[in-house]
This record gives sequence, C-alpha cells and structure tokens, in this order.
Amino acid sequence: MISVILQDVQRIHLIGIGGIGVSAVARGLLAMGYDVSGSDVRESQLTIAIREEGAEVTIGHAASLIQGKDLVVYSTAIPDTNPELIAARASNVRVVHRAEVLGAMLAGWESLGVIGTHGKGTVCAMITGILEAGQKKPSFIIGGLLNEYGTNTRFNAQTDPRYLVVEIDESDGSLVHVRPKTLVVNNLEADHLNYYGDLETIRKTVVSVLEDDADRHMAVLHVGDEGVRALIPRLSRDIAMTCCGFDTDVDGYPADTMGTDLRVGPAGSQFRIIHQGMDLGEFHVPQPGRYNAMNALVAASACLSANINSEAIRQGLRGYKGIENRFTVVDAGGIRVVKDYISHPTGMRRVLAAAKTLADGPITAVFKPYRFTMIHYLGDEYSVAFQDADNTIITELYTAGEVPIPGIDTEWLVEKIRQAGSEVVYIQDMNDIVDHLLGRITPGLQIIFFGGDDLFELADNLIEKLNKR
Repeated sequence: MISVILQDVQRIHLIGIGGIGVSAVARGLLAMGYDVSGSDVRESQLTIAIREEGAEVTIGHAASLIQGKDLVVYSTAIPDTNPELIAARASNVRVVHRAEVLGAMLAGWESLGVIGTHGKGTVCAMITGILEAGQKKPSFIIGGLLNEYGTNTRFNAQTDPRYLVVEIDESDGSLVHVRPKTLVVNNLEADHLNYYGDLETIRKTVVSVLEDDADRHMAVLHVGDEGVRALIPRLSRDIAMTCCGFDTDVDGYPADTMGTDLRVGPAGSQFRIIHQGMDLGEFHVPQPGRYNAMNALVAASACLSANINSEAIRQGLRGYKGIENRFTVVDAGGIRVVKDYISHPTGMRRVLAAAKTLADGPITAVFKPYRFTMIHYLGDEYSVAFQDADNTIITELYTAGEVPIPGIDTEWLVEKIRQAGSEVVYIQDMNDIVDHLLGRITPGLQIIFFGGDDLFELADNLIEKLNKR
C-alpha cells in the first residue's frame, strides 16, 4: 500500500540529506526501492554512509540538482533562500516536508511512534530492542544512530506483521503529518518556543493530534510526567488509551502499567512492572539514571499494548545498548568524558543526576546554549539545571539565526546560573575550552558535554589529549 504522496514517484531528492532526521527518511526510501539523491553543505559520516548505501549525494547546493526529480523533500532547517528549494517551487516538481514523507512511509505498517520533549529517541530504540527480542524483526526510523545497529534506519518489509518504530519530531508542528497506529507521549514541557511561542500552544497541538486520528489503535500516555497529566482532562473519554508511570494513579485514569520498587545505581536501574494488576516481575535497564528507567517503563507499556510478552520486554531492556551521543561515556586518562545531545534544562538536570550515581568524584558540565527564545523563556530552569555539577563552563550561544532579544544573551544566562549558586565560567571562544579543562584535571573527574556536533568534536579532542598524557 503506497500513500498518495509517494504515488507515481521514483526519483526523490532530499535537501539536507546529512541531517539525522532527513538521512533516516532517505535510508527508508532507499530500502523501499526509490532512486534517492540529496545534497548538504558538508561531508559527514552520514553523507558518506548514505552514498555507500546507494544514494547520489552532492556536497553543496545548486538549482540544477532538482532537474529530472519527481519529488523534492526539505526540512524546517532548510531556509527559503536555498537554491534547490527555490527552483523546485518554481517548477512542476512536487515539494513536501520531511514529516509528510515519513507519514506516507507508515502506510501498511503496524507503526509505533513516539513524541515528547525528552527521550523519544531512547524510547523508540528500547521499543525496537524489545520487538527484536520478541522475534518481530522490527523496522525503525529514529533520529539517532542506534549503537546496536550503527544506523538510524532499518527496513524489514517482509515480516508479518510489519512493525515500524518511528521517532516523531514535534519541534515545528509537523507531527500532524505522522499518524502511527500506536502513539506514545513520553513527556511534555516548554520547548521549541521559537515555533510554538508558549507551552499552551504545545498542549493544544498535542491534544489535537491525539483527538484527530480515527485509524489509531492506541495512545500510550506517560502519566508519571506532569505535562502529560495536564493533557488528560482535555481528552475525550472515547479515545483508546493506556497510561503508565512509576507509583502513579491519576484521577479517572489509573496507570494500566505501573513501575514500582525502583532502584537506581551505577549499573543502571531495576524495577518491577505491574500490568493490569498482574506482577510481571523485575526488569533491568543498563543505562544509568531515573529518567532512563522512566523511558524503559514507557517502552514496556507501548509493547504491552501491542501484546508483546513480558519475557521479550525483559530481554530487550536488559540488552539495550543506547544511542550515539545519548549519555555516551568514554574513559580517558583516568577521566570520564560524557557526551549528551540534550540541551533542555530538565534533560540536563537528569543527566547530571545520573552522572552522580556513577562515581563520587567532581563533575564539570560544559554547555553551548541554543536559541535566544530558549534561554529567555526557560532562564529560571537553566539557572538551577547545573546544581549537581561542581563546575560549569558556558560557551557562546548558538542563535540558529534568531533575531536577538534585548537584554538576553549568553552573559545574561551565565549570571542567572551564578545567582542560583552554581560555580560557572564563561568561555566565549569554544576552542579555548579544551586547554581550560586540561589545566584543571583532578582524579575521578567527570566532564559532561551538552550540545551538538561542534561541542562533541571538542570532547573527542579532549579525549585524544587525555589518552596521550
């Protein structure tokens, strides 16, 4: 079964094919038999890998690249000034958003999709591991490289039933185009305020998505999260839903899947699952932190709603190997370096709390802020996000092209963090961070990098120098 977006289409061009989300879609299209091409501004491990898998990848953008194409795909990250986008819109070539193509790719699958401010990629990867343990041979399209598979996309189209796990990006409102049979809402906080403006608009969007899909089998709601609980009074009682959480019961919506007896330590977490009143026994997830236990419980609940047995859930969670740059730990020269892509204050606070369970030594956090709107509206949350760090280094804000907000800049954020009681240093030029850290190495130190690829390059540089010491 082929969605109308992909009907009468063979040659598909993806602008920004090296992006983690666009590359995932590109790989899926290749697996479906389409002729795939794409472009990006720089070579990366993703562009190289996709080229090796059969796509025609060009470094640099040019209007000529869309000639002879049946469909051009873009993401919100692509500006209207992109020459390929301009040429496609001026021609008879169809132009669609990445999320529309992802939505079209779900046709004919038993699909499970996850949305949420934090952890949606992790929940997707855990669901994938559980289905794999249950011999379901799942396919997946996820916005991160799964360590177990070394890729963000896999298609096993010959299985029956055909399970497809997808991470759904809600950052730009495009989640309305992706309609999985099972929709998981992991958590909900203020985020992507450059698009939504406020938390209320985010809530309205998610409620409308939950309400407006007659083909959905089930909504899985993590009611252990305050933001998700706030949605429940707004939902129609006739929506098919199942709720989950640790030691949780919401008025009128008891947790069908409840986690109990949670124990968190350096080797991960152990907890019991009670499902519809039945004790399914103890489960273990090897990643540290209470937040990963919550992610695991949500993944388990989604799989239970799909009638996956508890032993497959137990095996899948126990064997979970994580996602690249999601609490990725490297020990170098007696120092532990951690890379994590999270930039939301709640997520960073959870990562730092998890790091404290790994060792008794000091923790240094390194953070590159993201967008004026984020630090403006979440300034109070950022001010207390680093309280589990002994030292914090802040480098220059990545603006993402936003118009500056008067009085809101990196130094403003640094002062808010300092006023909340954290020791913080502002290093404007991020290239100076490694030398600063090398001059302050102490035994048992953990250094946690929060940000994107450019900051992770510094982390890799630090690791290399530590190993040479």
